[in-house]
Amino acid sequence: MSFKAGFVALVGRPNVGKSTLLNSLVEHKIAITTPKPQTTRDNIRGILTTEDAQIIFVDTPGIHKSKQKLSAQMVKRAYEAISDVDVIMLLVDASKPFSKGDALVLDSIKDINKPKFLIVNKVDKITKQELLEYLSNNIDESLFDEIIPVSALKEKNLQELIETVKQYLPEDVQYYPTDMISDYPESFIISEIVREKVLLNTEEEIPHSVAVQVEEITRKPNVLYIRCAIVVEKQSQKGIIIGKNGRMIKKIASDSRAELEERFDSKVYLETFVRVEDDWRNRQSQLKEFGYWDSNE
Repeated sequence: MSFKAGFVALVGRPNVGKSTLLNSLVEHKIAITTPKPQTTRDNIRGILTTEDAQIIFVDTPGIHKSKQKLSAQMVKRAYEAISDVDVIMLLVDASKPFSKGDALVLDSIKDINKPKFLIVNKVDKITKQELLEYLSNNIDESLFDEIIPVSALKEKNLQELIETVKQYLPEDVQYYPTDMISDYPESFIISEIVREKVLLNTEEEIPHSVAVQVEEITRKPNVLYIRCAIVVEKQSQKGIIIGKNGRMIKKIASDSRAELEERFDSKVYLETFVRVEDDWRNRQSQLKEFGYWDSNE
C-alpha cells in the first residue's frame, strides 16, 4: 500500500472556524479558539497520521486588511503558508452573509495553481436550500477542485474531508512520528493557552493589544513552574487585566493552570504578571521578541 503525505493550508477571513476545524480534524486542541476575531496570530500545524497517510494541516491567521505591523505579519505568514502547501482549503461561514473579507481571501488564492477546496463551514446552522443559495449567489464553483460542506464544531463530514484530501497528496515519506500531533515547543503552547484565557475573560479593548511571553519554565519532581508576562499597550489595559482586588488576573491564572495541568499531565505552579509596553504591535523589536516577526528580517 502506498503512503501519502503533505501539507494543507486552512485559509479564510478571521473567525470562520479555521482553528475549530483544525482541532476537530486532529482530535486534539492544537489551536486556541475564542469568539474574538484574529485570535490566531501564527501558522499552527496539526498533524493527522493514519495507516496510509500523514496530513499536516496548517491553521493560518485570518486574512484581512492590516492596520498595524503585527497585523501585516499575521497576513504575511498566512500567505507564506499558502505558498508552501500541497492543498489550499478556503473556509467560509455559511451561517453569515458572504462578506468583503471572504471576497478578499478568495481573490488572493483564485489564480494559484494548486488543488483548492472550498470548505463551507457551520452547515448545521442552515438548511440545504440555504446552502445551495449561498453557493450559487456567491461562489464561482469552477475555481475549486472540491466543495465540501462541514460543521467543524459538530464534526460533521470531517471523515469525508480527510479521505478527499488524501486523493490530492503526493506519495511521500512520513514527516513526523506517528504519535506526534503538533511540532511546537512548550513555551509556545503555554503562551497560547494563557493568551486564550485573557481573550475569553476580557472585553473588546484587550484582545488585539495583548501578548504573552513565557519567561521561565522549570521542571521539578511532579511539578512544572511557569512564569509569564501578559503584555499590554496601555496602563488602563493593565488595570483591566489585573481587575478589582486582583480578581481578573487570578481568574486568568486559574483557568490557564487547569488546562496546563491537563495538557502536561503534571501539577503546575503558574506565576503571571502584567507589563505595559507602549504600542508594541508597531515595534519591530518587540514583534521579534514575542515571535511575531522573523528574526532574520
